[in-house]
Amino acid sequence: MRILHTSDWHIGKRLLGRDRLPEQERVLDEIAEICESEQVDLILVAGDVFDTYMPSAEAEDLFYEKIKKIAGDDRAVLVISGNHDDNVRLGAATALCEPQGIYIYGNYGYVPHCGGRRKIRVAEAGTNHIVFEKNGEEIYCNVLPYPNESRLKEDKNPNESYLDKMQRWIAAGQAANTQGLPSVMVSHLFIAGGKVSEGEREIDLGGARAVPLTLLPKTDYVALGHLHRRQHFKNNVRYSGSILQYAFDEAGIEKSVEIFDLDHSGVHNLKEIPLCGGKTLVRLQAQGVAAAEELLHRYADCYVELTIFVGEPLTSSQVKQLKEANNGLLSIIPEITAEHTMTIGSRKQLSPLELFSEFYKSRFAEEPSKELQELFLSVTEEANEA
Repeated sequence: MRILHTSDWHIGKRLLGRDRLPEQERVLDEIAEICESEQVDLILVAGDVFDTYMPSAEAEDLFYEKIKKIAGDDRAVLVISGNHDDNVRLGAATALCEPQGIYIYGNYGYVPHCGGRRKIRVAEAGTNHIVFEKNGEEIYCNVLPYPNESRLKEDKNPNESYLDKMQRWIAAGQAANTQGLPSVMVSHLFIAGGKVSEGEREIDLGGARAVPLTLLPKTDYVALGHLHRRQHFKNNVRYSGSILQYAFDEAGIEKSVEIFDLDHSGVHNLKEIPLCGGKTLVRLQAQGVAAAEELLHRYADCYVELTIFVGEPLTSSQVKQLKEANNGLLSIIPEITAEHTMTIGSRKQLSPLELFSEFYKSRFAEEPSKELQELFLSVTEEANEA
């Protein structure tokens, strides 16, 4: 059986206010095309389908339209919830999805119906596993959506550590594979030693909830979601990574899906296929406005974070000039390389509000808003009264 592994679609996610639904649509179409050209049988979506618990109607429309296209006429799609997804909401449409070959594990307790008329059918299933069958060939999937006590409807046990719980949850998903079928584990979690991107929210990424490789089951492939950088560990433990570059520290990092064949002799023909539908993120540096403007023209179809080295704060007209040079310029970081007109002596003559305004302009290339100035004054007044 040929399998495609993807994750972290984050449909609806924006970049510094910029809408990225058109890019997400292109990339999901691209995944559907890959499924056709590579003759994929089973697609694994390892969590974070949406970016928020309450996605917009446009984001949900895009998901259902494209997941149906990815499933096609005969493929099967297995989707699990991630930490960004509302696990109950994601699984609400299972009755409509199953006839389309789409099986969504969101809330604990869902058991897909067996059978079906498609080429890839469900041979057997439970709350934490599912077996897909094609022409008598079966693949076992250990399914563990983003795990915590609340989502798995368990009371907290102070005598059981998180790692003890993880070991129990993983073992429960593997226990039904009594026939020793070729197997995949699909989960959304943080493996100790994984590399984190700026675009990932700091939810259970610190240490207490990091899962060591030794806790993972003996299975042919582990399809993971949660980390946006594509990365691999031993024994075919893999993060496919997000479908778009979602933060500027991912500039230059290629996005892809994983494809492999799985049978009784293990994993074969494992490869990565690049995804090209998203815009490229770049971090640029320039000395002065003229050089920055020239550089911005070279990256016309990219989203840009620009660090500009100047001798004095940027004026509003200079900022406008830079933004007109490239519509994809999303962030300007001015770095003052020399002391501008103010001297130490002249600073002593300024009020706290004037000093704050000068500092703000040096960092953000614009005057602080009236509301921010009022907030600064109220804070300094409280400090003086203390």
